[in-house]
Amino acid sequence: MFKLNRAAAFLSVALVIAAPAHSPAQAAATGNSPVAVSVFDRTRIDTWQWFAAPPQSETYAYLESLLRIAVSQKISRWDWQLELAQPAILHAPTDAVSPVAAQGQLGLGATYYASNGNNDYPAAAFFKQGYVRYQFGSPHKSLRLGRFEFFEGQEIPQKDPTLAWLQSNRIAQRLIGNFGFTNAQRSVDGIEGHYGAQNWDLAAAGARSDQGVFNMNGNPELNVDFQYLALSRSEANQRVLWRVFAAGYHDGRTGLTKTDNRALTVRQADHNNIRIGTYGGDLITAIPAGPGTFDFLFWGAVQNGSWGTQSHSANAVALEVGYKLGSVATAPWLRGGWFRSSGDDNPTDNKHNTFFQLLPTPRVYARLPFYNLMDNTDGFVSLMDTPVKRVALRSDLHWLQLTSSSDFWYQGGGAFDNKVFGFVGRPSNGASSLASVADISADWNATKTLSVNFYYAYAQGKRVVAAIYPVDHNMQYGFVEFVYHWGIAQRSAPRH
Repeated sequence: MFKLNRAAAFLSVALVIAAPAHSPAQAAATGNSPVAVSVFDRTRIDTWQWFAAPPQSETYAYLESLLRIAVSQKISRWDWQLELAQPAILHAPTDAVSPVAAQGQLGLGATYYASNGNNDYPAAAFFKQGYVRYQFGSPHKSLRLGRFEFFEGQEIPQKDPTLAWLQSNRIAQRLIGNFGFTNAQRSVDGIEGHYGAQNWDLAAAGARSDQGVFNMNGNPELNVDFQYLALSRSEANQRVLWRVFAAGYHDGRTGLTKTDNRALTVRQADHNNIRIGTYGGDLITAIPAGPGTFDFLFWGAVQNGSWGTQSHSANAVALEVGYKLGSVATAPWLRGGWFRSSGDDNPTDNKHNTFFQLLPTPRVYARLPFYNLMDNTDGFVSLMDTPVKRVALRSDLHWLQLTSSSDFWYQGGGAFDNKVFGFVGRPSNGASSLASVADISADWNATKTLSVNFYYAYAQGKRVVAAIYPVDHNMQYGFVEFVYHWGIAQRSAPRH
């Protein structure tokens, strides 16, 4: 029997609270002003049934609210933006953190609670973005400086809808992203430049990551930085997009205990920095074939460097194919793929071989967010369809394994606080079979300013999970989300 009775009761109340009202400012959305103004509001009601860890509560619900207000302006070759974010969590669970270290936080609600000083109603307001950008005579040649969100892998926006979806959902943010699924999200302080033309781009960036993600206060800067360089190009009448990239990563938070498969006492004594280089490339293509479109994706990367006192060497690869049936009105799209990242087979050899995901947005590749792409082997199939206008359906099946049975089951999306490492590792206990996952989502663009999104997933935990959560090693998670946005456009910019 499902254990969602308490969560369902809260959900019925939260739906009433979360329903967005029509704002008077909507009437001004078609007007204009000396600056552009945009408002983004996201309200999400989450319900969890994590793997059981009695006497702690694995079944609970909570409400997330994120308000982002931005002003921007474009003047000749210059543009700037200032943005304020105000995230809040209502009714985070107070009894969902297990004292058994391997069981830990029972879902993301528990993570919000623990990351905000054991506060079940955390809220804050902070400076989300503030930057200036200069275009050197072309939108393809620019320099940006300040605080901004950074998304690797999206350097050349794609007009073809198939390529655009693959770029956004299966290439971008594997290594660096804004962790947009979380309530406080991630910004960086730094510099970003682009030099190119319509069909190619050379991008470079260097930045320090800011606090945020699960911590509602996103203002402070972390002692974590990255450097990024990428060359991207569209080929064959924009039916092929490829990229080669390199990223440097440094974590100078030497007072924290690193998450890896060494003994705890060894990790606690390791106060050296993490310095990792990641080098790779990817290719996506969408080719007309018969009554539809065939697509193919490759992504791969290798890493070297130092993991504290250990040397670091790791790799990862993804291969995916799909077919979208364009001759059918609903455009059903069937895809399948395989991903593998290296794990560490020997915790005592002074070598760290676990692929490290840097500062990603994990949920793009793990829609049920209880794992990430570290020490991970993932075979999947996915089906997408558009049964009616403005409604998009998607369902995935995943078969998850740990690549190395001597390494950890990893979760998380990287540094977000100076007090915690940012990745969680649970022991494998010598097993490699992690879980099978089935999910379904429905995204409804109700109006021009309102979207309503639904998601439900079920995970059947295998040997790795069962060894840690023997009472009940199955999981359910679902949410309903309201995304409301409107804006006031800038009138014609003054000429200089």
